[in-house]
Amino acid sequence: MKLAIVGAGHVGLISGACFAEVGHHVVCVDNDQEKIDKLQAGELTIHEPGLEEIVKRNVSDNRLSFTSDLAGGIAGAEAVFIVVGTPPLEDGRSDLTYIYEAAAAIGKALPSGYTVIATISTVPVGTSSEVEAIIKENLSSRDGAIEFDVASNPEFLREGAAVFDRLHPHRIVIGANSERAADVLNSVYEPYNAPIWIVDRETSELAKYACNAFLATKISFVNEIANICELVGANVEKITKIMGQDPRIGPDFLRAGIGYGGSCFPKDTRALDHIARTQGHNFALLKAVIEVNNVQRERFVEKMRRSVGSFNDKTIAILGLSFKPNTDDVRESPALRIIQILLDEGARVRAYDPVAAEKAVAVLGEQPKLKICASPYEAAEGADLLAIVTEWDEFKKLDLSTLRSAMKHPVIYDGRNIYSIEEIAEAGFEYYSVGRPIENKERTALLDRTVST
Repeated sequence: MKLAIVGAGHVGLISGACFAEVGHHVVCVDNDQEKIDKLQAGELTIHEPGLEEIVKRNVSDNRLSFTSDLAGGIAGAEAVFIVVGTPPLEDGRSDLTYIYEAAAAIGKALPSGYTVIATISTVPVGTSSEVEAIIKENLSSRDGAIEFDVASNPEFLREGAAVFDRLHPHRIVIGANSERAADVLNSVYEPYNAPIWIVDRETSELAKYACNAFLATKISFVNEIANICELVGANVEKITKIMGQDPRIGPDFLRAGIGYGGSCFPKDTRALDHIARTQGHNFALLKAVIEVNNVQRERFVEKMRRSVGSFNDKTIAILGLSFKPNTDDVRESPALRIIQILLDEGARVRAYDPVAAEKAVAVLGEQPKLKICASPYEAAEGADLLAIVTEWDEFKKLDLSTLRSAMKHPVIYDGRNIYSIEEIAEAGFEYYSVGRPIENKERTALLDRTVST
């Protein structure tokens, strides 16, 4: 089948490449000419494990191409997928500007014949109907037998494992109000050999929000359990293993830390809360999930602040800038919020990330007390305290002796619990994690401790 992807960002590029990988002929369209130029030259614009090989292979085999010409890109396509950004607004709503612009452009360029336009972007309930109306409005003055249907087709990808998820989906959700549209999209996904749910468009649109909100709820719940563990001396890792063996709960998303980030969970939880409010429903549970997540990173900073007494003129090493490992995405990254607090309070911050440094600097800007380092050991040089914020595998394999020698004070705050308490104690560090008892100082009360200057 010939398919077109409108929007060659993170999800769009991955979706297009993976559609091509299973045999479809795909054109990725984007109005960012610089991005298209890079992709045409073989330069990827995002970091995602496994993506580069798939893109190169399918470009070479003439199944994948890139263009800024929307009319040419969608010509002859049996299905056109809208995969553009829906950033959050101040009140939690999703900004649908790019969705509406894409719909209008598609309406002006839609060729004769029948085409399915499917929205992969996460959008509020009712957006498919709005997209349909916009396309019709832009078709009104045109001649020819132009037929189309609009469908909802949400993605369920994990950044850092998105290529695998796209090629091995747990399920496909198709929201269609016509059998004809459902049949076309069913044919698109037939090579994936995955369960396909065909539902109405409203159910499909809300299902994506429901899934992400539930996963965010698990994360916030386990972080609250971790906070109680720190007060009573229990171990959250053992508790979550006990919980995870219950088949009604499962082990996934029960890892304590400093909260979720990224482009999905923060945006989608706020958007679902806004959807509920517009319908007159107080989604109290979801409000608590959002609040717990916001407080969790502030709590982590407060623990570090109590440890050093004051951040002013202290050197703090930060390991990790992306919101999770195996991606360069820094959107809603806890690391950036933590770094900005430290800088605002007078700290000197030395940070390192394997792939996300450039994008982090683009958000934080050039600041005199912020240094992006070339290695974890350079970041640790002269540090009064080191904080692990992203659980990159590279950090789990550090030479702890070299790391300790580089630091002024061997103090680690592990926001992702990547080390065992025993190994870090043997390495001579004073170590604090999330929801696990402080064994290496005989559980000395954190409030009573101050690093000497």
